Amino acid sequence: MKKSLVVMLLLVAAVVAKAEVEFAYEAGAELVSAYIWRGQYNGGLSFQPDLEVGFDTEHTAFRASIWASVGASDWGFRKGLPIDEETGYNPNTRFMPELDVILSYSFYGATIGLNHYYYCDGSNFFSWQKMDKILEDENTSTTEIWVGYNIGEIINENLDLHINWNTTIAGNDFVWDDEDNPKRAWSSYLEIGGGFTLERLGLTASAELGMSPWASDLYGNERFAVTNISARLEKEFDLDICSLSVFLQGSINPDGINKSNAYIKASGDDKLYNQKLNGVVGLGLWF
Repeated sequence: MKKSLVVMLLLVAAVVAKAEVEFAYEAGAELVSAYIWRGQYNGGLSFQPDLEVGFDTEHTAFRASIWASVGASDWGFRKGLPIDEETGYNPNTRFMPELDVILSYSFYGATIGLNHYYYCDGSNFFSWQKMDKILEDENTSTTEIWVGYNIGEIINENLDLHINWNTTIAGNDFVWDDEDNPKRAWSSYLEIGGGFTLERLGLTASAELGMSPWASDLYGNERFAVTNISARLEKEFDLDICSLSVFLQGSINPDGINKSNAYIKASGDDKLYNQKLNGVVGLGLWF
């Protein structure tokens, strides 16, 4: 984990030393009717702020960003009888606020990145402790590395045609031979996606195909499985000091969505996990 971060920073430093650098930033937030992540239902109505900073050169880019999701059900939703009679709290009817830290470095369309997912449940923020320590603390955070290539960045800036591979390298991601013998699962996600933007109309259309290549509790599959097919249509309105966007998104998980493959251990309304098609309406504001 630490070596990966050092390598990325050294690559960035080498580029900065040899090229003209332009500072880049983006800040904004989205309000979404549901939080869908890689074909999984992670919560209902949610507010998702995002702050990204970095630099660009002619053919390279470095980005560091913080992204969060806070849902209406993250603190107040209750359903059915409480599981814990002493506290009156039912953990199966509640999602947790999420905080992600993301680093990425792009070079001629190729990108390497590191994502850290933290869930605000009182566990440790960092997830690269030893396995027994993670289990002892019930740490729910995870860390993944990813590589990708976007041929659209080479052909046309308004075209997106990418393939990404993500692998979890630390945190709460295990397979169990038996109750006393957990092993690292190396849960992975392969995504193939594409889209295009019509600048004059301010309209963007995109689609993604996602799959988990081997058994993973994280994605809820017992073997290779297609876990996400999604499409999104977004309309952007350019204002003087910011841009406003509205979007529609549909997502289907051919492998099935149920309690056992929920990325965050929660259930909410059970029927939401039995449906395979999920729709999202969103509103974004960006500066």
